[in-house]
This record gives sequence, C-alpha cells and structure tokens, in this order.
Amino acid sequence: MSDGPGITRRAFSAAALFGPAVARHLRAATSSEQRGREIVDRTIRALGGDGFRQMTTRTETGRAYSFYREQITGLSFATVYTKYLPQSDAPIRIVQRQAFGKKKEDSAVLVTGKEVWNVSYRGAKPLSDEKLKQFRDTTLHDVFYILRMRLDEPGFVADHKGKDVVENQPVETLEFVDSENRSVTVWIHSSTWLPVKQSFKHWDPAINDRREEVTRYTKYRESGNGVLWPHDVQRERDKDKVYEMYSDRVKVGEPLADSIFELPPLITILKK
Repeated sequence: MSDGPGITRRAFSAAALFGPAVARHLRAATSSEQRGREIVDRTIRALGGDGFRQMTTRTETGRAYSFYREQITGLSFATVYTKYLPQSDAPIRIVQRQAFGKKKEDSAVLVTGKEVWNVSYRGAKPLSDEKLKQFRDTTLHDVFYILRMRLDEPGFVADHKGKDVVENQPVETLEFVDSENRSVTVWIHSSTWLPVKQSFKHWDPAINDRREEVTRYTKYRESGNGVLWPHDVQRERDKDKVYEMYSDRVKVGEPLADSIFELPPLITILKK
C-alpha cells in the first residue's frame, strides 16, 4: 500500500499511531516544504542562478531618501559597498560601507562583523550596540541574504503558504524559519519568480513592543554576472515609510579593496 507522494517513513509511523487526521497534516506539511523549496530554486534561477549564489561583492549607487511620517526628511547621494565573507561562525557574513556624498563621499557608515562606525572628516565614532544588533537583525531577515547565505543552515525551512495577490501582482507566499524561530514572510511573483515584498516582526525595547518591518522590491535590472537586482527598495516600519534607495547603477562582482571596509589607520577615534 502506497503512503502517498512526499510522506516520510517517520510520518507514516506517526500516522499509524495517531490516525488519518495526523497523516493528512504530516503529508500537507511535507508537501508545503517541498513546494517551498521548488519556489526557492526558481527564485534563485530568476535572480541569476550560480551568478547570484556565488556573488562576492555588490556596489549600489543612487539616491537614498529618509522619511518621517511619510514626509521626506533627508536626501543624499549614496554608494553602498557590500562584500560577502567566506563560511565562518560570525552572526552575519558580510561587511558593508554606506558612503554619502556625490563625489567625495564626505561621510559613511561602516559595518563590520563586530562594530558599526559613523565616519566623517572629524573622525570615526562607534555607534551603539543597538545599531549593530539592528543591522544584524535586518540582514538575517533579508530575503536576498537568506537566498545567498542561509539556505544550508541546520534547521532552516522554507514553507509554502499558498497563493495571493500583493501589490496587484500574483504571488506565491513563503515563510522562512530558522533554528532560533526567527521568521520572515516573502511574496514571490508567480511569473517572474522575483521577490516582490517581505515582512518580519521584531521586539523593540524602546517602545516595549513588537514592530513590523516591510520592504518592497521593484525595477529589477541585470547588474553583472547575469544577476538581477532591484533598483528601487522601499522600507516601512509599522506602515510608515522610513527609507527608499533608488539605484542608478548596481554592479555585482566588481573588485573592492579591503580598505573600503576598514578604518583609515590614522583616523581620530571619537567617543561613543
């Protein structure tokens, strides 16, 4: 007697012990994970396949906007340099420099695995541990970082939650969950297989409550090595728009000097 497509031996044993209802539930759970993995594979192929999965650097240049209560509070020309690190035990395996200024890059935020620095002509000022934690949380929940770096983690699951319509687009809904029960919901376009939107919640001690972080991705373009990357990224916090990066240029695989991600040796270190 067949136990049905996708059902494991463990699931079959549990079904024998607990009856048909449990069997249906286990079969559905197995099926949703299989469908989730299929969508993940399609999305990786749509983003560039091996070019995406082996991406080592990325440079995004454009305009960065900040908002408060839906009103623009800041505009800057920005260049974001990102470098992916080899396998390690570090919480996140990227370093990043967010540089501001059209030509001279007058100021920057430098993110290493252990510190976040605000760099300007005055010197380098270490930012709070909370800023580092925020960057780590955002990175660990980022769909592109997940697809590039996290799929092989023990206990990491991509679960298909069904079809939907989001931003007037047909989508497949995925929920990524890791071994520490961190989760992020991602909506993947049903035809292009590119990420449209993602959402996750986190605890904010400043308000003693949970916040919802939502990011939207549009205007995908070829950005080197066959990789498609969104040139318009918009973020919301609790339904209020807080940030947008509109890139004029994104280059994947461009050689980046190590010095970009390091403090200059003679820079003045300012007090936190």
